[in-house]
Amino acid sequence: MQKDVSSVPKQTGVKEIAKNRKAFHEYFVLERFEAGIELFGTEVKSIRASQVNLKDSFCTVKNGELFVRGMHISPYEHGNIFNKDPVRPRKLLMHKREILKLQARIMQDGVALIPLSLYFKDSRVKVELGLCKGKKLHDKRDSEADRESKRDIDRAMKERNYL
Repeated sequence: MQKDVSSVPKQTGVKEIAKNRKAFHEYFVLERFEAGIELFGTEVKSIRASQVNLKDSFCTVKNGELFVRGMHISPYEHGNIFNKDPVRPRKLLMHKREILKLQARIMQDGVALIPLSLYFKDSRVKVELGLCKGKKLHDKRDSEADRESKRDIDRAMKERNYL
């Protein structure tokens, strides 16, 4: 007897798993894109346990396909022989014309395609990609100074009960 698919509860909403904080420090994010990712079962289980690191990851286009490289997904504890290499290149799923547009932008503008975050969207793993341009040292200092001044202003507002 086959189980009715409609009776199985489905997860809804967005749950963030990992964020690439280093990317926001190193790059200006010009545009954001969403892509699916091709994974194996044990990798999904590791992602559900938040055992993923996006720190040094980047994306490349090869033969009209988009790949993420350097993303570390720790091997699943109970996965034994089904575990894959933790840093293997993983295929990203986007429409062909979107990939071709991104490839043209990367080649032309001198920008990089960097994974910004990894999240579940309705029980599917998605990657948020950013079309990024590198920051110079003085840009990093400026953004840190802005962040500190905003923090000081918020602290002063909270002390005086303006919030």
